[in-house]
Amino acid sequence: MSIATTQTPEQHGARAHSDGGWGATTVPVQTRSERFTSTRHEDFAPVLGVEIDWKLTPVAQVKTLIDDALDGSAYELTDQGSSAEATIEWVGMDDARVGSAGTPEDRAAANAWSSTEKALAVTLSGEERLAVGLDRSGFGSHPRAAHTVITAKPHSNGHVVLRSSGPGVLAENVEIVVEDGARLTVISLQEWDDDALHLASHFARVGRDASLTHIVVSLGGAVVRVNPSVHLSGEGANGDLYGLYFADAGQHLEQRVYLHHEAAHTVGRVNYKGALQGDGARTVWVGDVLIGRDATGTDSYEQNRNLVLSEGTRADSIPNLEIETGDILGAGHASATGRFDDEQLFYLQARGIAESEARRLVVVGFLNEIVQKVDDAELESYLARRILDELEGAA
Repeated sequence: MSIATTQTPEQHGARAHSDGGWGATTVPVQTRSERFTSTRHEDFAPVLGVEIDWKLTPVAQVKTLIDDALDGSAYELTDQGSSAEATIEWVGMDDARVGSAGTPEDRAAANAWSSTEKALAVTLSGEERLAVGLDRSGFGSHPRAAHTVITAKPHSNGHVVLRSSGPGVLAENVEIVVEDGARLTVISLQEWDDDALHLASHFARVGRDASLTHIVVSLGGAVVRVNPSVHLSGEGANGDLYGLYFADAGQHLEQRVYLHHEAAHTVGRVNYKGALQGDGARTVWVGDVLIGRDATGTDSYEQNRNLVLSEGTRADSIPNLEIETGDILGAGHASATGRFDDEQLFYLQARGIAESEARRLVVVGFLNEIVQKVDDAELESYLARRILDELEGAA
């Protein structure tokens, strides 16, 4: 008499291979666009610091922003440039504009989202260039949450500067919606006090024949982590993502950039540059570019460059590129971290320039490529002075 069994057959005491143990509910993420998203903090597993998205971050320092209660009330804000065509208002988190650009992919962003009571909504609607400045310096030293939604209406032309300074322990989400035919520049400037903590997720969606220039400038703060996620969702959309950072002794500056070419004939450029000086200065840059299966005719390139100015620094740079269609114009990525070019220094010194001045010129020239993308003469001049301040302060 035979007996039916569902057990795995064994031979000489050996069981069949488990093939990694992947079951129907544990299939790993296959591409960048498949990551889990939620606005609920409890939907994400606790952060231990070993996860791929957190293992390069000093989790212990920012744990309060990831898990603790956050004050999500409206904060003190100084704004410039508001008008009938550039409105700035506080809205509830149930406003239709909230959630229109993206959804959190990590526990910290979800904590900020669910903690926020009022979102700051900036809406641009004029075809003439509108410049808006949002100055935030009154967060204080207790943990806070914030949410900003920037909307560029069809065929509008806007330039928005979101500046953070003073003391701060802040987790925030910034949403950017660039509707069809619009042109928008958003500059996120971090000039925090030395002991400030800042975790930010930026979500952007760019429509048909629209253009977004997104610039991250991180100079101050103990731990600053800004993660831009840009989706070129309309045919002919253009996305230029730039970054500039200068890490001093003991400072951790991190950027994780994601550019998703969703629609056909989109153009994307990612260029981040940083300098490190002082014992324990640390930077992290991770760049993910995904060219989707419908993104035919795509033209994309990403790069990261780091200039090391002293011993005791560390720069992590990880470019990633995924391509799901072969019908593209071009795609590539690059990363480099190095010290001063001795030939450049020799060239300058051979023309009578002192070594200290020669080094200053090399650093300023290296970072000035990003400064020139700001498209605001006054702000460009200010950032050039701030870079010199960073050099002198670190020295």
